[in-house]
Amino acid sequence: MNAIVDEAGWRSAHAELLAREKAMTHELDRLAAQRRRMPWMKIEKPYRFTGPAGETDLHGLFEGRSQLIVYHHMLKPNDPAPCSGCSMVGDHMPHLAHLNARDVTLAFIARAPSPQIEAYKRRMGWTMPFYESTDSFGTDLGIDGGFGLNVFLDTDAGIMRTYYTSGRGVESLGTPMTLLDITPYGRQENWEDAPEGTPQGDPYAWWRRHDEYDEHPSAPSAARRHAAARD
Repeated sequence: MNAIVDEAGWRSAHAELLAREKAMTHELDRLAAQRRRMPWMKIEKPYRFTGPAGETDLHGLFEGRSQLIVYHHMLKPNDPAPCSGCSMVGDHMPHLAHLNARDVTLAFIARAPSPQIEAYKRRMGWTMPFYESTDSFGTDLGIDGGFGLNVFLDTDAGIMRTYYTSGRGVESLGTPMTLLDITPYGRQENWEDAPEGTPQGDPYAWWRRHDEYDEHPSAPSAARRHAAARD
């Protein structure tokens, strides 16, 4: 049983814990800064995907935005028991408007046929874009029959792979902020340590209720300027 203490004892223990929590927060900020400075890998192959609107390429998954997060779901053709872990990941994804407002698209892909994917989306109540992928896209990018998450940036020089994680690396993802922290431009707030040319503004100023966002048409051009600065 945990110790029972008076208010002073509880406040002292809490202050000690809080100091460690804040230190961890600042360390996560430093990791995010390092992540934003990772080298990029150019995507050379012409991958194809199928969604409810038909076939598209990797560029099409961006939906006109400059940054793309792709979660590789383990749903398989005629899968009698879809992966519960991947389905939990799907359940804790945020409202996409918050990511879209920062010029980020989130998409899921799986090996299952698109009609099966759409049926599973309806069952789960999901709204994220979810595509069939049957070529070597997953295998080429670290997914060999399992799950994982890749991040991409659309630049004038081509589509770049900027980040990858799997295993417990996906456990903490699911809020707009944790997902933005793994993108090449981060939250785009001016307190962040980011490469020169990264589009940034005042913290909190861009926050909206999910049905109140503008389209932010200037974001892709800002991203392309940053990409050019990195070339």
